[in-house]
Formats: sequence, structure tokens, C-alpha cells
Amino acid sequence: MFNSSFVRPAKFYLGGFYNIPHVKYYYVFLCFVYIMAVLGNGFLLSVIYMVKTLHSPKYIIVFNLAFTDLCGSTALIPKLLDSFLFNRRYIVYEACLAYMFFVLLFGGIQAWTLVTMAYDRVIAICFPLRYHSIVTTKSVAVILLCSWMFLVCFMATLAGFIDRLSFCSSIEIKSFFCDHGPIYQLACNDKSHSYILATIALIVVMCIPLILIVGSYVCISITLSRTISREERLRALETCTSHLILVAIFFLPFLGTNVAVLTSYIHPNARIINSSLTLTVPPLLNPIIYSLKTEEVRNAIKKLCRR
Repeated sequence: MFNSSFVRPAKFYLGGFYNIPHVKYYYVFLCFVYIMAVLGNGFLLSVIYMVKTLHSPKYIIVFNLAFTDLCGSTALIPKLLDSFLFNRRYIVYEACLAYMFFVLLFGGIQAWTLVTMAYDRVIAICFPLRYHSIVTTKSVAVILLCSWMFLVCFMATLAGFIDRLSFCSSIEIKSFFCDHGPIYQLACNDKSHSYILATIALIVVMCIPLILIVGSYVCISITLSRTISREERLRALETCTSHLILVAIFFLPFLGTNVAVLTSYIHPNARIINSSLTLTVPPLLNPIIYSLKTEEVRNAIKKLCRR
């Protein structure tokens, strides 16, 4: 289809999970992951909403993460199952851009929510006497709102520049969803702007959050090294356990897959399965980790059960 001077296809074709034996079992697994992610995050959202002792700045951040996990899973998995389980691989051009926007948006929000959690832990451990004056409901709401606004604008720009590309030959996206990289690489006109935006997206969503989180734990380590009491150190580290597990689950699979791609040959199907697990498993595990590892949430659940 021609629009101005740009050639746009009516539809794209999702080419992921090609020629994988018994792949339907994997789709059933993803269906299970989605159901459990919805139930787990829905349950955590309900607990935080209903128990007044959890109406604090820290749990506003946890609420935001659970909400984002719920939305991210819903944006990705149902459409993925519809495309591959029921063999409806063609996706309308405009729907593909919307699909890309929402999946990347919620992935970015997850990363920056983990940064906000790190900020909460830094203030709690490094400046305990000033914690309640610095980490307020208002300050946390402003940080989260700014993250949402910036990432909505950035991802809209990312999707908008795809609309400035021409697709003259192949319309097959070699991925399991409408991913930005595989789409802009199909273009037959100048794609340098999309390449630059893809690089910025990687820095914004992965590099900067990871650097800020590592920096925050360096500050925490320095503060704890000055603490004389071993019990105080362990107590402080225990409050960080849940967050550290969430960070590891979110960032390590992504880093591992990309390091493997850069340093050795990895089969495209193996890369696609690793990438799909990277996007689908964290929303399943996050509420479980917070329910099991956080004492306040465990107590809140017990209180609700007693009611």
C-alpha cells in the first residue's frame, strides 16, 4: 500500500517458533504462565488495596510493579497464543505497531519500577532517620508518573518512526511478537533513525536502570560495611532480598541471551524461546516472590484469611 512516498504492507507475518518439534506444549505452558500471572498479580493488587497497613510509599511501588506485570502479560501472551497456537500469524500493520508499543512500554515501566524500588531501599538503609520525610506518597507518585509519561512518549516515538519506513520486499518479522528491531530491519529505505532510537531504547530500558540499581547497592554496601552489628547488617540485607531476586529475574536472562548472541552462535529458535521466557516468566514470579519473601505482605495475607 502506498501512502505519500512510503510503502506500507497491509499486514506483517510473524515468523517466530518456526519448525520447532512439539512446540504446542510450549504454547500450553505459556497459557499456564499467563493464567498464573493474572491470578498472582491480581491477588497481590487486591491485598495491597484492601489492607490499610500496606498503604505506604513502598507498596505504591509494589502495586505499580504488579499492575505493570498484569498489563504486560495481557499485552503479550494472549496475542502470542492467538498467532501461533491457532496459526493466525498475519497481523494488520496498525495492530502490529500498537502491539509493539504496549509490549515495549510495559517492559520499560517494569525496569524503571525496579529502579524506584532500589531508590526506596537506598534511602531506607543509608538515611534511615530521613526516610519518612524523603520517601513520601507524593514523591513516589511523582517518580512513577514521570516514568510513565517519559516512556509513553518515547515508545510512541519509537513506533512513529516505523511509520516513516518503506517495506518493499519481505513482510516476515523474525520474532514472536512485533518487535522493533526485526521490523525496522525489513525496511528498504533509510533506517538510520530507527537504528539510533533502538540503541537509545536499549540504553534507557536496560543500561541506565541496571547502572542505577548496581550503584544503589554499592551505596548500601558501603553504608552496611560501616555498621558494627552483624545482626543489623543481616536485617538490612533481608529487606533487600525480594528486590535483588526481582532484579536478577528481570535483567539476567536478557543479558545472558544477548551475551550468547554476541559471543557465539545461538540458533534463532533458541534465541526466540529465551526471549519469550524473559518477557513472560518475571510477571509470573514477581508476586510469588513478594508474597513469600516480604513479611508485611505475609502478615497482610494472614490478616485477610482471618477475616
